[in-house]
Amino acid sequence: MTLGFGLLALGLSALLSGLAWTLVTRTMVSQTEQTALVETSLDRGEVETALLTGVADLPTVLEGVPGTDSAAVLAHVDGRWYATSPSLGPGSLPTSLVTLVGGGQEATQRIRVDGTLHLAVGLPLDGGRGSYFEIYSLDEMQRTARALSLGLVAAAVVTVLIGLGVGRFASRLALRPLTELNRVAADVAAGQLSARLDADGDPDLEELAGSFNRTVEDLQRHVVADARFAVDVSHELRTPMTTMLNSMQVIQNRREQLPESVREPVDLLADELERFRALVVDLLEISRHDAGDQVVRETVRVGDLVRRAADAAAGRVVTAVDPAVATLTMEVDKRRLERVVANLVGNAETHGGGCTAVRVEPGAHRLRIVVEDAGPGIVPERRARVFERFARGGSSERTGVGLGLSIVQRHVALHEGQVLVEERPGGGARFVVELPTISS
Repeated sequence: MTLGFGLLALGLSALLSGLAWTLVTRTMVSQTEQTALVETSLDRGEVETALLTGVADLPTVLEGVPGTDSAAVLAHVDGRWYATSPSLGPGSLPTSLVTLVGGGQEATQRIRVDGTLHLAVGLPLDGGRGSYFEIYSLDEMQRTARALSLGLVAAAVVTVLIGLGVGRFASRLALRPLTELNRVAADVAAGQLSARLDADGDPDLEELAGSFNRTVEDLQRHVVADARFAVDVSHELRTPMTTMLNSMQVIQNRREQLPESVREPVDLLADELERFRALVVDLLEISRHDAGDQVVRETVRVGDLVRRAADAAAGRVVTAVDPAVATLTMEVDKRRLERVVANLVGNAETHGGGCTAVRVEPGAHRLRIVVEDAGPGIVPERRARVFERFARGGSSERTGVGLGLSIVQRHVALHEGQVLVEERPGGGARFVVELPTISS
């Protein structure tokens, strides 16, 4: 729309400028020629009077003609040429013009001498004694035409800019409903199911806003209902899961009393029960998030929190806190941030060949929590997918349930931060959590 308005303004301005330039220049040329003819006719009368009175010194007569606008005066009398300017002599006149005037007709013609445009006016002398010519410079008319051209070009540029501005305003006004819809739809796609489209009294947007808002409300109800169902199911599963785990612990405590043929199935069952426990815990955590579980912030010393969570998850000391942030306190959800650190360290221990380091360091207006491992790393094309639900690696990595990193991303996003995957120098993966320093 903006381009269309601009092209329309350009077309109209070009058309009007062309018409204006043509009309004005034609008028100027016509007036210049008429004025030159009148002045040349008056000057010819002086020359004819001098010839009738028998004045012999014709060059002096030509020098004394009252015309002041002409650049040169020429006369062809009794077969002889007379001229007042050495640079604008008979050779400057076109043969066709000389022939036409010599035949008894008035004539004008534009000529170019030494790159300068002139107007030659020729009139026959009475009695058939010859021809009279005056040459006028057209520099002033050319300067006027150039000034007019520049003015018209400037006016056209301004008109095009105005057209683009009007088109931009009109397009924004016309597409505002779609722009607003796109913004709200992007918020909904990002998980903000509370976003709604406001019609602002726009009759063209009211029906669309109503339909969109009803759709989002239905989606929100379904998501919340599904999340609540998952929370309820997870809660219900915890009781039989606890019973099975306790029973399995009793069986493992008496493992030596079991027949040799039963021990291997029991070990396999124990591993699967542990995976089942991890799945239920992760499902409960992610269901709470989907159900709209609120962030409960409290002031904590982040370095100490990360050290406790990381060292506990790794079972050894792996954490180093930069002195610049050793005493930094922030408003965070303690439970969620501990889960973020534990999941990242657990992921490094399980899938990354062991956690090699956890660092808490300052960033540009952000706090960085870095977790590195000694594994094969993550190829760039898979780095965005590792945060998807139930995303797991190859067959050698299928020891988890694929929800840990998804939980990490969700908890970090609730803190208005981001989690990145990089390659560790020397090999391995590096997970970087960046949190804004809300308070310190």
